[in-house]
Amino acid sequence: MAVHRLDQQQILSATLPEVWNFFSHAANLQTITPDYMRFRVTSGDLPGDIYPGQIITYKVSPILNIPLFWMTEITHVEPQKMFVDEQRRGPYRMWHHQHHFESCKDGVLMTDIVHYELPFWVFGELARKLFVSRQLDNIFEYRKQKVESLFPKR
Repeated sequence: MAVHRLDQQQILSATLPEVWNFFSHAANLQTITPDYMRFRVTSGDLPGDIYPGQIITYKVSPILNIPLFWMTEITHVEPQKMFVDEQRRGPYRMWHHQHHFESCKDGVLMTDIVHYELPFWVFGELARKLFVSRQLDNIFEYRKQKVESLFPKR
């Protein structure tokens, strides 16, 4: 199976602490995920700050409204610089999502780098070509637009 990569960058008109504060709280994921995914955090009360080793659980319905369990672990954290979440259980064979934040002239440059692999060998690759790749692009485009509305240009 092939490992695929998705990259996205955007500049947010905000300060680094503001952006970090939003993205480092798992409860905000629901805000930036399309409604049709029926995404919700199921971990219960989460601490104020993310930390390496933190386990976060979700329910998500990416296909035909079928709810799936998803568990990620925060594996790396450099406050106000980057963090990484990795799937421990869920719909992917492998999911590794890097979130990078860097101050820039116009605010904060946010970079997402996702490496993922689908299960089910050839059938997973066929699913990726038929809809998964497009769905991921749509989810990240929705997220980009939603984040721009949360951090409007000043």
